Amino acid sequence: MISFARGAPSLDIIDVDGLSAAAARAFASDPAGTTAYGTSVGYPRLRAWIADQHGVEPERVLVTNGSMQADAFLFEQLVHAGDEVVVERPTYDRTLLSLRARGARVHAVSLADDGIDTDALAELLGAASPIRPKLAHIIPNFQNPAGYTLSLAKRRSLLELAAEHDFVVFEDDPYVALRFSGEPLPTMLSLDPERVVYASSFSKTVCPGIRVGYLVGPVELIQQIAQLATNTYISPSMVSQAIVYEFCASGAVERSVETVRAALSERASRLASALRRELPEAEFTPPEGGYFMWVTLPEGTDASRLLSAADERGVTFVKGSDFLLEGGENTLRMAYSGVTPEQIDEGVMRLAAAYRAL
Repeated sequence: MISFARGAPSLDIIDVDGLSAAAARAFASDPAGTTAYGTSVGYPRLRAWIADQHGVEPERVLVTNGSMQADAFLFEQLVHAGDEVVVERPTYDRTLLSLRARGARVHAVSLADDGIDTDALAELLGAASPIRPKLAHIIPNFQNPAGYTLSLAKRRSLLELAAEHDFVVFEDDPYVALRFSGEPLPTMLSLDPERVVYASSFSKTVCPGIRVGYLVGPVELIQQIAQLATNTYISPSMVSQAIVYEFCASGAVERSVETVRAALSERASRLASALRRELPEAEFTPPEGGYFMWVTLPEGTDASRLLSAADERGVTFVKGSDFLLEGGENTLRMAYSGVTPEQIDEGVMRLAAAYRAL
């Protein structure tokens, strides 16, 4: 099976030796801290390192067991049944599941290749509108599932709307380091640190199995979430966080990111070329980074039937409708991070054969 379904790096681009060395250093340099329960805010050295990366004090940082845990804590603190939340259309399927499970009223705003349609959002929140969101969930860089990046102009417009209508911008940013073309953009956190809560993860840059993510936000909110974390698990994994700290502090993370970037750049280019060659009916915007490409097939294409036909030919993907409240039956998300260039060529050939067989 060739899988374009999972957003995870393949083993060949993970620095296993570097992680092994970081683990040895963690136990040697801080055996007490590494093996202890710790506290709910996370491993102190890693917390301080993250704070330094974002130019904030450590009290604004909480380190968690993966970024999905960070998301869950934030939603538990801020979003209650009946509260209104804005998301991108499409957006990460797990976010939709989590918000809907909490009873939130979810408003999906269309996504263009330069990010969420801020004009449409402004209209949604207009003077005559009863909609008053608590939070807007935004994946600004190489969005999952679409691969799009929020432009600087739209980042500023979104923050202006947040200030005007008094909602929190949740900047969910696990792919920010994985840019392989174009110019980096400032985080919304750096533009408005009191209005924005920022989340990221080391799963995409170090390895998925490390399960370390974090939140950065206003001190009072982080303290409230820290209490939730205390009541949930006392503390996150100090072993994982100590290993990540040693990996980052040694400079190994920069080398790892460069390896991953180079591989992703080649794979994204290979996927775009293969689609143009084998499936010219497909429409897509090549991403500037990250793991994903959003593909739109001609109207009337049933991605569910295509998935079944593709599975019979040994290739799989995720239906675009999984990332939407409604619609998207002719779309799909293709993750190129976990497949080799050769697998990409073969996988797209199989996908095209499945499409022709519909």
